[in-house]
Amino acid sequence: MATWLTFNATTKELVVPKDPIIPFIQGDGIGPEIWHAAQPVFDTAVRKNYGTTKKIVWQEVLAGGKAYQKTGNYLPKETLATMKKGLVSIKGPLTTPIGKGFRSLNVQIRHTLDLFACVRPIHYFSGTPSPVKTPEKVAMTVFRENTEDIYAGIEFKADSTAAQELKAFLAAHDELAKVRFPTTSAFGIKPVSQEGTARLVIAAVNYALAHKLPTVTLVHKGNIMKYTEGGFKNWGYAAIESAFPEQVFTQKQYDKLAKISGKEAANEALKTAKKTGKVIINDKLPDNFLQQILLHPEDYSVIATLNLNGDYLSDALAAQVGGIGIAPGGNINYDTGTAVFEATHGTAPEFAGQNKLNPSSLLLSGAMLFDYLGWTDVATTIRQAIATAIQTKHVTSDFAQNLTTATTLGTQEFGAYLVHLINC
Repeated sequence: MATWLTFNATTKELVVPKDPIIPFIQGDGIGPEIWHAAQPVFDTAVRKNYGTTKKIVWQEVLAGGKAYQKTGNYLPKETLATMKKGLVSIKGPLTTPIGKGFRSLNVQIRHTLDLFACVRPIHYFSGTPSPVKTPEKVAMTVFRENTEDIYAGIEFKADSTAAQELKAFLAAHDELAKVRFPTTSAFGIKPVSQEGTARLVIAAVNYALAHKLPTVTLVHKGNIMKYTEGGFKNWGYAAIESAFPEQVFTQKQYDKLAKISGKEAANEALKTAKKTGKVIINDKLPDNFLQQILLHPEDYSVIATLNLNGDYLSDALAAQVGGIGIAPGGNINYDTGTAVFEATHGTAPEFAGQNKLNPSSLLLSGAMLFDYLGWTDVATTIRQAIATAIQTKHVTSDFAQNLTTATTLGTQEFGAYLVHLINC
């Protein structure tokens, strides 16, 4: 009998039955196609590892265009309630109009369920076409804060009453002169909190410790935005030093030691920290970091950053290992256990119905879901099948056009090929 997941709030661990109910959203555009390719792969990988002793009971919930057609609502309350009850869900891409219409459904889901960590592992599969020379050096996981920054959605339209009131407030505080064209300016507000920062960076360090990864880098624009992004840096260091006093060695500790005892002593302390398995905590400005991930990607393993920075960085890193079509993602609240794993690309409506595009983002997000459930053998099976398909050049058109002698597969055929590999 199918059973809902539960969460132990004391140990912060999921309690996973043998037949968990997992809500899913097919999505818009190419969403239904990639879901129909992916679900048989998921089920086959579960059977391969567990036979009939375990299975996923998939429960469809509605969002996006399909929801609107059936209910007149793009994101029904029943969908959010089921996702909250089910704790762990998976979804395809959902339509987000630019400049008009309803707010991003993805953002609404993240905010409503308080999924504060957008986790994006960036991994290179050998043989994947890439625009960089050494994509195999890229192995990072981005922890992007999901609920604050500009994605909080606080904006005031130019000439609106709220914009006029805000300009009056700025004038009263001698700040309006910083607005170059106040008459026609729209305004956006970017909230960044100590609590939001702390829970994100603590989750990033826990991830590094659990996976025995050497570094966590805080990426921020604190040199310009001193109280928001600078706050992220300062609050981040403070939270890490408080929560992990014996498990980390921070840039702040290094700088303090260098000032008191000299760089040689600081370098020796850094070497000792690395040898003893401590996680090294440092920070970078995003403009510099975008250079570093091209020049020295091997120096970085876990990234903690704010929402907009994380959006840019995760997509840039995905491009280095083959593109967003093979980039997985999960949105997680580690305090409640709630998580939504998702294809990280858009709906690509111009390709809908053509059975053409790569379902690997959703497939690898599914692998993340199985890792999160503790069914790591299933996750490994999915990743190994994708790796084999790429190595043998059985790929979708996005990869085939950049490979010689590749076998080009449609979306459904690629999924079927992975099922074949798993069953072999």
